[in-house]
Amino acid sequence: MTRTRKPIVGLMCGNEVAGRPIQAVATRFIEPVVRLCGASVVMVPAVRDAVDPIAMADMLDGLLLTGGRSHVEPAQYADDGHLARHLCDPERDSVALSLAGRMIERGKPVYGICRGMQEINVLFGGTLTCLGGLPRHHRGSWDGDYEALFGHRHPVELMAGGVLAGRSGHRRLEVNSVHQQGVDRLGYGLVVEARDSEDGLIEAFRAPGCGADVLAVQWHPEWESAQCHVARSFFTLLGESLQGRA
Repeated sequence: MTRTRKPIVGLMCGNEVAGRPIQAVATRFIEPVVRLCGASVVMVPAVRDAVDPIAMADMLDGLLLTGGRSHVEPAQYADDGHLARHLCDPERDSVALSLAGRMIERGKPVYGICRGMQEINVLFGGTLTCLGGLPRHHRGSWDGDYEALFGHRHPVELMAGGVLAGRSGHRRLEVNSVHQQGVDRLGYGLVVEARDSEDGLIEAFRAPGCGADVLAVQWHPEWESAQCHVARSFFTLLGESLQGRA
C-alpha cells in the first residue's frame, strides 16, 4: 500500500547564546504544526552558509517564520539604525528573507508569528518601528516568568472580510502580546487583517495576489493552541494551505 507523504514545514530557528552559540526555536511552535497541520517539521538553521534557499524551497511544502527574542536588523529596511541598541540576528534575517522569498515564488505558503510577521513585512518592502518599553505590547522580562510574559493580553479588532474574522466568527479578540518591534509602514500589496484596538498598530496581515498563501500575526497563537479555537485557527489555516498545495 502506498503511504501518503506528510507535508514538510520548515520552522525558522534563531541564533541564541547561552554560554555557547546555539540554534534555537521554542518547542511550542512544533506541536501545533504536527498536530493541527498534519505535517512533518524541519528546523531551518539561521546560518547563511548552511542553507541553500533554492534547494530548501524545493524541499519544503511550507514555511513558518517563528517568533524570537531578537529584532530584525535596521539595515534590512534602510533604517538609520535607531534599533541598533537591541539584540539583532543578521544571520536569521538573511536566511528568513531569502528563503521566504523563494517559497513565495514557488507558490508555497509562508506564515509568520511575531518576529516572523516583521520579517514578512520587510520582505514586502515595509518598515518597522521600535515600540520602546510600551507595557501595552511587551510586559515583563525574558528572564522572568514565562506564564506572566505570554499571559499579558490586549484587544485587537479584526477587519471585516478578512480571513481571520471569517474563520473566528469574531470582530474583536483578546490576544497575548510579547513584542518590542512592530510594523511602521506596511509592505507593498499587504492587506491588514487586524489592528490594536487602542493605538491602531497592525497586528495581522495577509498578502493576496502574490501567488502564495501568506498570513502573519503579531501575537503568539502557538502559546495557547490547545485551549483556544481562535489560536488553533491560525494553524488549521496553515494546514489548509498545505493541503491546497498538495
